[in-house]
Amino acid sequence: MKNKGLLILLFLISFSAISQVDDEKRAIEERAIVVKDTVVSNEAYDPLAPSRAAFYSAAVPGLGQAYNKKYWKIPVIYAGMATGVYFYIQNQKDYNRFRDAYKRRLAGFTDDEFYGDNIDPIISDARLINAQRDAQKNKDYSILTIIGFYALNIIDANVDAHLKQYDISDDISVSPNFDMNQFTAKPNYTLSLTYTLK
Repeated sequence: MKNKGLLILLFLISFSAISQVDDEKRAIEERAIVVKDTVVSNEAYDPLAPSRAAFYSAAVPGLGQAYNKKYWKIPVIYAGMATGVYFYIQNQKDYNRFRDAYKRRLAGFTDDEFYGDNIDPIISDARLINAQRDAQKNKDYSILTIIGFYALNIIDANVDAHLKQYDISDDISVSPNFDMNQFTAKPNYTLSLTYTLK
């Protein structure tokens, strides 16, 4: 009779141990599903993508945006740079007009376009000097505009390639989570926050 009771006790203990192992396997499988669903990205992380996009944009403006598949930014970049080039050319023409008129006046001529039909000039010599300075200053601003859009093109391609690799999920909710640390076998308590915008 003692042996039967001992056998029943051993059977219950082994059954309990087997059920605990099954529970642990189920818990590990559930955690593995959560990890695969929320943490692991479908695409492989490419650490050189930002520098590659920046290099492409430095070589040919807009090529880094094409690499990042942000094609709508390319016309904006070229429009900004073309605006700078247009105003540079326009200010160069104005500068040359004011300089040529001033040189002719220094040479003693009174037939420049700013002198007019009267004996007194419409625009004085001092004003022609100031106009040359203003045109030169505007040319410098145009060059800075071109350089600014070129630099913005490179920075945008680099930052966009960095941000492109982050996983942003549409499923956002608040849920507590219990996880076992695989190295120390101690529990980790976490709270994850997700928010759905609709």
